[in-house]
Amino acid sequence: MATFQYIALDAQGQQQQGTVVANTVDEASAQVREMALFPTQVTEVASAAKTSKASRAKTKNVSTRNVRLKPVQVMNFTRQLSILINAGLPLIKSLSILSSQQPNKAMKTMIERVSQSVQSGGTLSDGLSQYPRIFDDLFVNMVKAGESGGIVDVVLDRLGDYREKAEALRKKIKSAMTYPIIVLVVASLIMTILMVVVVPQFKEMFEDSDSELPALSKAVFNFSENMIASPLLVPNVVWIGAFVFLIVVGIKAFAKTSTGKKALDRMVLRLPLLGDVQRKSAIAKFSRTLGTLITSGVSILESLRITKETAGNVVIEDSIGMIYDKVREGDSMVSPMKAANIFPEMAISMVEVGEETGQLPDMLLKVADVYEEEVKDSVDTMTTILQPLMIVFLAGIVAVIVFAIFAPLAQIINDLDSAMG
Repeated sequence: MATFQYIALDAQGQQQQGTVVANTVDEASAQVREMALFPTQVTEVASAAKTSKASRAKTKNVSTRNVRLKPVQVMNFTRQLSILINAGLPLIKSLSILSSQQPNKAMKTMIERVSQSVQSGGTLSDGLSQYPRIFDDLFVNMVKAGESGGIVDVVLDRLGDYREKAEALRKKIKSAMTYPIIVLVVASLIMTILMVVVVPQFKEMFEDSDSELPALSKAVFNFSENMIASPLLVPNVVWIGAFVFLIVVGIKAFAKTSTGKKALDRMVLRLPLLGDVQRKSAIAKFSRTLGTLITSGVSILESLRITKETAGNVVIEDSIGMIYDKVREGDSMVSPMKAANIFPEMAISMVEVGEETGQLPDMLLKVADVYEEEVKDSVDTMTTILQPLMIVFLAGIVAVIVFAIFAPLAQIINDLDSAMG
């Protein structure tokens, strides 16, 4: 027997702490649930009598729990397990089939250990909760709600839909951001090659000329000369790499602080074009996560807590925290949503209708559908606008350099024609 410390929520959403004595984490979790509490964390209290060998074994076990998998792998596992359970196969048999078919060693080991947890008397959600980097609170709590209602296959199918839509939206935004980055990199390379290789050759040729160089040509030639001479620019690539590295490290370090994270998240939401896409994307994620959780049988307070933790943006998290506090006090979601100044009027109106008609989960999912489509439309529009702008930008850079090179040539030719005439 061992002592386990737990953190749990009561029926009012208040956090409770305590200890229980049990053989395993699963048994400890079961005891907490018998006390009409919802366990959010159950950990074994370390004993002084434990040997160093046990500590090493625990360390090894933790390292295997920290394995990461690609979203598509988790999505496929969810879909396949839902299909097998829906077909009438027992859970342990379904897990065994999936494990035998897995080419990925990490995935195979994870499924086997989840299966062992179920065979030892634990639930599927308890087994999945051992892998927090793969299955977040949203996933585990939805499965737990499905187990309570006897609809694990239905919940897994909903989770598959949720993951599929979230991944499709993420890829859409990522692909839209990739194009301008590629164009900027290409433009930088072209400008660097022209300034370092091409322009100096023409500069030497024009130095022997008696003709006065145009102002643009002088500016381009001077920029090229400074670029080559500067220790922070080509050809000293090491300095450039170090400079960029320091900027990236500085931004990441700033983002890890609470102040920095909030400042950067707020700045992202205020950016032109991109900020609107990020805000709509965050609203879509909030609505779909909350709607999916409530539909699966998770209480609204627990659903709001999980949604807050998975928001991904501190500004949105704070807004959801306001909603959580008001709902816990018995208020509706509408007033804190209005006070947050984040949610559009249409989303607030649809939530209000959902609360009045008792169809809040359905309305939340409809809000998610609406804003996911708006995000796709906004991304398409942004891409359509950016593509010609970036092409014009790239062509403009090349045109300025070419004009600066050929303007003196044209002037020399005109001077020769005048002299011969």
